Amino acid sequence: MEKKKDPLAWEELHTEHLVQDKWIDFKRTSFRFPDGSVFEPFYTYSRRDYVVIVASDADGNYICVRQFRQGIKEVTTEFPAGGIEREDGKEYRSPGEALAEDALSAAKRELLEETGYESKEWKHLLTLPSNAGMADNYAYLYLAKNCVKVTGQVLDETEFLEVKLHTASEIEQMIADGKFQQAMHVAAWLLALREA
Repeated sequence: MEKKKDPLAWEELHTEHLVQDKWIDFKRTSFRFPDGSVFEPFYTYSRRDYVVIVASDADGNYICVRQFRQGIKEVTTEFPAGGIEREDGKEYRSPGEALAEDALSAAKRELLEETGYESKEWKHLLTLPSNAGMADNYAYLYLAKNCVKVTGQVLDETEFLEVKLHTASEIEQMIADGKFQQAMHVAAWLLALREA
């Protein structure tokens, strides 16, 4: 049985790949709207799916990282996070992509690499589009409880980050003050609170 097309769906007419390298696939697309009119350009990009981990230790402290975020040109406090590895090494989604790991494996790896912590208590909270208006990647949000420090950090060449432990009330205050600035990380936090 053929799936019925949603009357609000746009029809993709043409897509040009403006930048397509190891890091990103940046595209310009023309679409036909539901009323039949055509509009262009719409700019979108492809990036890797990624994981965000709300991790806490046995004392109830939350494991956060501080790092520079070039988009807003500020050092932010956020939860450990990172991309799901692909077999071809690219940093963006593509048709028929071959993943080198699943989302939970990526979450465990990223937590260990960025913070040196491990957990045996994992829960998938939700998977959400990262930025549905501009990008095609998804964020996999996880909760990791009773984390234990087992090693030092093993950071990528572009990662310069500091691990900080925060109480729940400190995170709430940072969010209220606009100092916990990653939207997906705030979403993960709010979902994690429902699990408490």
